Order: sequence, then C-alpha cells, then structure tokens
Amino acid sequence: MLKIMFSLMLLLAGVNAVALNTPKHGCVLKQEGPLTVTWGAYKTAAKAKVSGSFNSVKFTPSAKSGANFREIFVGSSVVIDTASVNTNHAERDATLVTHFFTQMSGKTITAKIVDMSSDKHEKGKAKTGIFRVEVTMNGVSRVVPMAFRYENGQLHVNGVIDLFDFSANKALRAINKACYDLHEGKTWNDVAIGFSTKISATLCTSDTK
Repeated sequence: MLKIMFSLMLLLAGVNAVALNTPKHGCVLKQEGPLTVTWGAYKTAAKAKVSGSFNSVKFTPSAKSGANFREIFVGSSVVIDTASVNTNHAERDATLVTHFFTQMSGKTITAKIVDMSSDKHEKGKAKTGIFRVEVTMNGVSRVVPMAFRYENGQLHVNGVIDLFDFSANKALRAINKACYDLHEGKTWNDVAIGFSTKISATLCTSDTK
C-alpha cells in the first residue's frame, strides 16, 4: 500500500512539474534571423511603384521568446539607417539619400510596436491582425496601424504612411524636382511600408494571441 501511495505521489509531482514548465497558451514563439524592412513609393500619374529596402536595420526585441505575439513583439523596436536605402539601383539610391532623406532631420527612422490586436483565428488558416507601430521620422512621431499575416512560420506586416503627416513636404518637393522627368512631374505622398521575419512555433496546443 505504501509503495502504491509513494508511486502516486511521484506521478503527481511529475505532472505538476510539466504544468509549471508549460507555457500558459501552449506555445513557445521565437523570432529568428533578420528582420527585413521594405517600402514602396509611387511616381507618375499612373502611380507606378518603386520598391526598396534598407541594408542597415537594428532590431531590438522585447523578449527572445514568449507564449504569444504580444509577449515577443509589443515593445520591440527598430532603428533604420536611411543612408542604407537599397533599390538595387546605385544611382537611384544616391538620389534618394541626397534629395530625400538628407532633406529631413536626423539620419535614422525609428519604429516601435506599441500595441496589437488579433483577428478571430480559424484553425488551418493564416493568423491575422493589426500591429500599432509608432513611427518617428523627421522629428515627428505617428502611430500607424499595420496589418500582419502569419503563415508557415513567416510573419509579414504591411501599412501605409503619409509623408505630409511627418512634415516631409520639403523632402517630397526635393525628390520630385530631382526626378521631375522620370516621375513625369508627380511624386506621391503615400508610401507603403512593411517588415517581415521568421517566427518559430513549438509546443503549440492552442491559438496564439
């Protein structure tokens, strides 16, 4: 009888140990590898898109791992060196630095995820929702809603900013003047912004929030 009771006690201790070490929401999420920042600007009356990225992006996560997206992303931040702009066209990159980014105060753009909300998730489908990202550019900060999509281990986040919201009128006029013929006299003030990264998920038994 004593042996049976002792065995039961050991079993219960093991169960409790597993419970204590199991994440509250049944998942361990971890951001892995680089975080890539992309953008898309528009030119001509037809709104032709020019896409690019930045080679120098310093990402500071709020946590190395967590049970949900909120734990690992809210509070995370990036610092972008605007001189590292990359459109796979060296001459265009130099023009953007000289006639756009240097027309604004500061040499960096910073962003911080300040909040998030998730859509109702259906099993087997991509997880979606909204990140609220505080973007600081040209000495002006604005909170920008950015839609996220998480599927097959990849997180993609996209939003739009208005350069006028960041008092970048001078920079917009300068790049439009420098590229007047190429842009056919029209450079748009709305710019698509986004970032992507890999998120590993292990021990998942329920939806992440």
